[in-house]
Amino acid sequence: MPNDKLKNYLHLHVLVFIAGFTAILGQLISLQAIPLVWYRMIIALVLMYFYILIRRINIKVSPQYLLKFFIAGVIIALHWITFFHSIKVSTVSIALVMFSTGAFFASFIEPIIYKRKIIWYETIFGIMIIAGVAIIMKSEFHYLEGIIYGIVSAFLSSLFAVLNGKFLERYTATTISFYEFISGVIFITIFMFLFNRESFSTVNSLIPMDVLYLLILGSVCTAYAFIGAVYVMRYISPFTVVLTYNLEPIYGIILALIIFSEADKLSPNFFVGATLVFAVVMVNGILKNLKKRKKKISIPR
Repeated sequence: MPNDKLKNYLHLHVLVFIAGFTAILGQLISLQAIPLVWYRMIIALVLMYFYILIRRINIKVSPQYLLKFFIAGVIIALHWITFFHSIKVSTVSIALVMFSTGAFFASFIEPIIYKRKIIWYETIFGIMIIAGVAIIMKSEFHYLEGIIYGIVSAFLSSLFAVLNGKFLERYTATTISFYEFISGVIFITIFMFLFNRESFSTVNSLIPMDVLYLLILGSVCTAYAFIGAVYVMRYISPFTVVLTYNLEPIYGIILALIIFSEADKLSPNFFVGATLVFAVVMVNGILKNLKKRKKKISIPR
């Protein structure tokens, strides 16, 4: 079935392109980060609920795990808020490069959660990523707030991914995400009511293009991208999926350079630092997955 395999590979690249386009929408939508993420999670939650009903998916979970899912939901909400805020106060390119530093944080978070030793080359890669960020900061210091929020977003993303890896040992991705989105919506609603009430006024004053972009963000870039990723992983190896998703920031930056002409706002040092970060992330992904492959014993079928 070569044609089916090709279709799945193309589908995977479409999903990665969609993931990169998320940052573009964050720049296009006039809302600030908090109400933007609130809308995103509500739209995705509604669509996911209908998906669960149609597929008749069992979403019963134990109270203990329900609490864990709610904590993870707050983490993903904070990740998206800090990511989009990074875009708002800097550029799409800055936010995406900082997001790529998540590989560095994962190399320390994963050993703690899974109780394993830190791999020596991950420490070296971490130092190289820090060097890449330092090169960027040297010439883009005026975007310091965006850099800081982007790094915080990367840390939260890594923490969320590692926690979800543990959850997947017991529950399906659909069940986990459904409760995490509920948690995220509740958290942001309470936060806006107590500390950021002006966000409610922006929620009620959407312009037509914001509505369109938010619908694309919540449906195509969140609900569909999630369901599509789960589907494609049935037919493509985790190695290929993980490696391909490392292209997400690259796709996003290329789009930003074309749509927003961000090359004019960034110095040559940015591209040097970004290239170093991306190279480290790609090599780390290759080494990690090659190591996993070696551990597997091939059985003739």
